[in-house]
Formats: sequence, C-alpha cells, structure tokens
Amino acid sequence: MRSWPAVVAAIALPATSWFAASSAYAVPQRPGTERPAPSPLTDHFSLRGSFFTASPNTQVRLDDPDGTTGDLLSGEDDFALDDRIDQIRMELQFRMGKTQRNKLRVDYFKSDRYGDTVFNRTVNFGDGTFNANDRVVSSVDLRMLSFTDTYALLRNDVYELSVGLGVHALDADVRGEVPARQRREEASGAGAFPTLALDAIWTVTPRIAVTARGQYFSASSGEFSGLLSDYHGDVQFRWRPNFSLGLGYSATKIALDVDKSDFPGRFAISARGPEAFVRVSF
Repeated sequence: MRSWPAVVAAIALPATSWFAASSAYAVPQRPGTERPAPSPLTDHFSLRGSFFTASPNTQVRLDDPDGTTGDLLSGEDDFALDDRIDQIRMELQFRMGKTQRNKLRVDYFKSDRYGDTVFNRTVNFGDGTFNANDRVVSSVDLRMLSFTDTYALLRNDVYELSVGLGVHALDADVRGEVPARQRREEASGAGAFPTLALDAIWTVTPRIAVTARGQYFSASSGEFSGLLSDYHGDVQFRWRPNFSLGLGYSATKIALDVDKSDFPGRFAISARGPEAFVRVSF
C-alpha cells in the first residue's frame, strides 16, 4: 500500500506537465511583438487534406423527350453502383482584411461510380427500355466546386460565429447501357447554385478546437426544383504550431428535378460519413 503514492505521482506528473505546456502554448516572440497562439481563429491560410468515407444514397430518373415520365431507379439497388465512397478531399481557406473577420473557403467534391448488373424487371429510362434479364452497365458521375465567403459577426479570443454566402458549381452525368442490344441512354447537366452559410469555431484549449458549419439552398420554379445542403463538424488537435490532426463528420445532399431537354428527370444523391484529416496552416 505504501507504493501507491509513488504510482499516483508517476502518473500525475507527466499529465500535469502536458496540461501546463498546453496552457502556455504559443510561438515564442520577442518583447513587444507577441502574437496570439496559433489556432483556427488566427490562421491566415490553411490547407486541409482529408480521407472521407461515406454511404451514398442515389436516385435517378430519365424522362422521354416526348414528355413520358421515366421510372425512378435506385443507383445502389437497381444499377448496383458502389455503395461506398472513399476519397481524398481538399479544402483551402483564406482570411482577409486587417480584422481577419472575412474568410474565403474553397472545396471540391467528386463522385465517380460504376455498376454492372442484370435487371430483374422492365424499366423506362430516357427514350428507351431496359428489359428484365438485360445486363446493364451504368455510371453516375458528380463534380461540385464550392466557394464560400463568410464574415464574423461575433469574434473574440475563444470563439467565432460567421454568416455568409456560397456558390456551388455542379456537373452531373448519368449513363445506362445494354451492351448486348447496343442500347445506350445518357444525360448530363451543369449549373451553379447559391447557399446561405453559417460557420462556428470554438477553441476549447490552446491546442484543441471544435469547428462546425452548414450551408443550405432550396428553390423551385416551373422547370426546375432543387435542394442542396452541406454540413460538417470536426475536432482538431494542434500538434505543432502549423500542423493539426482531426476527426470529423460530413453530410451532403443534392436533389434536382429538371424539365429541360439536356437533363429531363430527377437526380438526387446524399452522402454522409466520417473523415480523418491533416491541416497545414500559417
């Protein structure tokens, strides 16, 4: 029993030293030139690379140009598209202005998936028909390049709350083919959509920060109905003044109903899942 105080001291001393180092975490500066400790609140520039793994849910419908509505198909169930998205994502962020309240974020998302299956029923797809027992080869590709500009309405040494606008450039392509009958149906479309954006940062300790953001858009007109939402949250650890490690969770949803010649029908995809990332900042 007399050895317990020594054991407790051996465990507590390194932990106490680590917390003391965390509380004093800052880049040494000469007197009169002190700067705040590096954090997501003070970084002028950051580059984040993340590994994102998600479970997608895809819906596709191609209508006949004569106005006949096609069948709504599940990308994962009917076309046998890959049911996982594993990819590397990149994100850039810049702080601008003397007050550092203005931020510009640029990120990119893409999904290229393929399917090869035998249909168990007859469906209408575009101006063609895929019959039961047809072998159908398919692909669904999506590209999204986003620019988001926010301004901090609330900001101090611990937290920041920003609002702003985003612009998302989308490019989608859907293809279905029956090689045995040389029957191919394909449609593609592109467009840009705005979103309202909300960002939040909380520096829990000088080394640990929590960030969250959300963007949303929904609109409907005579020939178009669309929805776009993008949400992200993470916890990051500042391992070095210019290098952080983190874990997060992202959820993206895109839904488009279009009554136009280039992409008549419906395209919808949602992807959500965890991500691990490294972040380099200055």
